[in-house]
Amino acid sequence: MEQWLYVMFIEKTKIYNKLTKAAVERHVANLRALDEAGHIELAGVFKGYPGVAGMYILKAESYEAAEELCRQEPLVVEGFATYKLKALQPANKENNYLL
Repeated sequence: MEQWLYVMFIEKTKIYNKLTKAAVERHVANLRALDEAGHIELAGVFKGYPGVAGMYILKAESYEAAEELCRQEPLVVEGFATYKLKALQPANKENNYLL
């Protein structure tokens, strides 16, 4: 059975520098809710990549379901960020590294 993860790259908009503490708290609350629901494989911030704030690696039933989770991200909803979503098929010993 193929397993897929979905990588959400969170990209800064022109108003990202106006990010408020309240907006960050909403973002963290969303991240916590996603994690509690079992949707987060990994999440974090980037340093040294201009324009990219961070990423989520999401577990979801489909690309469309992952995209719906991305659309609900407060930083996106409030205009501080946009996102790019990519499907990732993990390579590991269980699937013989996709051989």
